[in-house]
Amino acid sequence: MDSLISAAARALAAGDALGALKRVALRDDPPALALRGIAMAQLGEHPRARELLRHAARGFGAHEELARARCIVAEAEVALAMRELGGSPRSLAAAAATLEARADRANALQARLIEVRRLLLLGRLEEAAASLARLDARDLPPALATVAELAAAELALRSLRTGPARAALERAHEAASRARVPALLAEVAEARALLDRPAARRLCAGGEDSLNLDEVGAVLASGALVVDACRRGLRSATQWLPLARRPVLFALARALAEAWPGDVDRQALIARAFNIRRPDETHRARLRVEIGRLRALVEGLASIEATARGFVLRPRDGLAVVVLAPPIDGGQASLVALLSDGAAWSTSALALALGASQRTVQRALVELEAAGRVRSIGRARARRWLSPPLAGFTTILLLPTALPPE
Repeated sequence: MDSLISAAARALAAGDALGALKRVALRDDPPALALRGIAMAQLGEHPRARELLRHAARGFGAHEELARARCIVAEAEVALAMRELGGSPRSLAAAAATLEARADRANALQARLIEVRRLLLLGRLEEAAASLARLDARDLPPALATVAELAAAELALRSLRTGPARAALERAHEAASRARVPALLAEVAEARALLDRPAARRLCAGGEDSLNLDEVGAVLASGALVVDACRRGLRSATQWLPLARRPVLFALARALAEAWPGDVDRQALIARAFNIRRPDETHRARLRVEIGRLRALVEGLASIEATARGFVLRPRDGLAVVVLAPPIDGGQASLVALLSDGAAWSTSALALALGASQRTVQRALVELEAAGRVRSIGRARARRWLSPPLAGFTTILLLPTALPPE
């Protein structure tokens, strides 16, 4: 490795992309192309970065397996930054295995962390936790240690374990301070700020209260019957009843919970669950059927009793009823939450993360664009969607989570 390549690599490790480009910008040999690609990625020019990395990978000979594997890992990180989540993880796993076999432990761990971060974006928390548990993060360079701790913190936050999240963020801050990379320090500071921002609203008869993640965790641990409109389900202590795929039943449960300890008029329930303003006998019959289904589902948590004007929710053992609402209103809250990270998402990646069809996501994006809440860049297959960062609160509870079948 010549002196210019070594100097450029040191500049990139310190986060000085422009300094690296000054040394290799006019060179077209594979090592220089790889470094140029990484520098362009640090500057946010992801399509150009990916092109350079692919050229570099093709330029390395058959005996340069290690260099090709490093290019594959760098390209995978660029794809993650571009929110292209649909590719097969096999090439990344193969590159990680090659790096481990050649004793390049740092880059092998980088490959494993990319896969963990991809799983987190897709809401596959159990797989992400298992992958993270297999990593050996001892004696790492400070920059990689920061990334590993940030991944651990995000996993803990998504699981509402704020204590472990705070500890991981403290370790990430210490590692980022040692790395002295401004972008890493800013990312850690942003993650730490999430803990103090409003994450949900607690609805009550007199209005609503804003809750941060610690307070949300306290509500969920209180043993109350919680109707969680962020993750669309019912929780009491350790018992969780997901209703994300049963929107009518969840709408009825939320309406009953918001009126607790009072009852809800039948016509109001029909309007809430079926979006119908002038109900007839068929709608009343359908309401009785859906109430019967909800009653059977929540049997272990609460009973639903008929009253003269409608229905009332009676939690078991005299428990209180709490309604947690998202910090932002609207049926596309999870979509807005994904876009609020500031990255440019494709509709295919959004559909993959949300577990919805691409056409459903496209319709929702058109509505949000008409309301001025998102914007698009590019055309046709290169079109990407963004929204302004939501600095006033955290959207942790709105991010997708892979739930067990209902």
